Amino acid sequence: MLDINLIRQKPDLVKKKVDQKYFKEKRSHFVDQVLKLDQERKKLLTKKEKLQADINKLSKTKPDRRTILILRNKKKDKKKLNWQLREIEDKFLELMYKIPNIVTSDVPVGRDENDNKVLRKWGKPTKFAFKPKEHWELGAELDIIDIPRAAKVSGARFNYLKGDLAFLEFAIVQHSLKVLTDEKILAKIIQSANLKVGAKPFIPVIPPIFIKPNYFQKMARLDPPEDKYYIPKGDLYLIGSAEHTLGAMYADETFEEAQMPVRYVGFSTCCRRESGSYGKDTKGILRVHQFDKIEMESFDMPENSLEEHKFMIAIQEYLMQSLKIPYQVVIICTGDMGAPDARQNDIEAWLPGQNKYRETHTADYMTDYQARRLNIKVRRKNGKTEIVHMNDATAFAIGRTIIAILENYQQKDGSVAIPKVLKPYMNGIKEIKPK
Repeated sequence: MLDINLIRQKPDLVKKKVDQKYFKEKRSHFVDQVLKLDQERKKLLTKKEKLQADINKLSKTKPDRRTILILRNKKKDKKKLNWQLREIEDKFLELMYKIPNIVTSDVPVGRDENDNKVLRKWGKPTKFAFKPKEHWELGAELDIIDIPRAAKVSGARFNYLKGDLAFLEFAIVQHSLKVLTDEKILAKIIQSANLKVGAKPFIPVIPPIFIKPNYFQKMARLDPPEDKYYIPKGDLYLIGSAEHTLGAMYADETFEEAQMPVRYVGFSTCCRRESGSYGKDTKGILRVHQFDKIEMESFDMPENSLEEHKFMIAIQEYLMQSLKIPYQVVIICTGDMGAPDARQNDIEAWLPGQNKYRETHTADYMTDYQARRLNIKVRRKNGKTEIVHMNDATAFAIGRTIIAILENYQQKDGSVAIPKVLKPYMNGIKEIKPK
């Protein structure tokens, strides 16, 4: 949620930025509606303050029949005003939630993914002396991905990861936790990227995978609700990323400046209906309803948060380079990014089987947008409190990372080599061989 003072002071700028994010659906009219409600709210608050002053004054006078009658009427008026205020506050908040975050100056203005910009590339697309297979072919031939039986038991877009591939998933988890909790490695990443942040390690967390609708809405991640799995009996949603419950964990709390930054790395199973993607990537495990993910989340001082965002991207690149998987870093345009983002970067891994780059990582710079909705603050050393800034970023979307490894490390005999950095966690498995 934006600061109302920004909307009051720069309404034209906010309108312009809002419409840049929603080319297909103009939302700038919400700004005018918010300002109108803001004026009505101010008038009612002024009336309420005057009424309260009158009530306080009358309460101190010697009671008589006339005074008691006036006092009673003023209390009735105040009660009526409270109801009017509550009604306006609800409408005001509903509209404020519809206004997206303001993007940073370097975000390209565009309508959709075709207007995203490649910032840099690392590594050359993997070449083979044979025709490379897609991950789903390798998975079936090696008997490590079983989609037909998962479809029988659970339905379309589910899978079983079996045997050596199960070891590979947990090797990816162990490797990412080693990097994110090692201060020396983080310091090396910071130095290499020439960043001005501290090397404070991330705290590992296994968060809840259920979230209340109220907090999902405050995280600005509930829309569109049809893409989420809802459990009516408990009035709960299944999360689509560990970010959703990690970000909400400090709602209505205040950090001390000395604690900053507060960094977490969460491992969770994630669930998405993929309601808008029928017919897309139906083969394999690229776009599924259930997947595991390792997610970074941080809370930081406003003046440090953009650098923290870049730090998370540097971590993502370090992790991808450690696997020696070619990739490109993309900055997402205004029309393709999420409502709460001020800036969004994706990393796209090279998939030889598809002969193209596909998204494996996202890094979201949220500024104070989520924290304002969640009422998460920080108390500065001088005693002043303000809204914190939040960042989230993928460490590894495990299913998509597995795809990248299978396709880039496949060998002519049909086997798949294991990235060197993962071998210590593979229980002695050096390659995945045909049975």
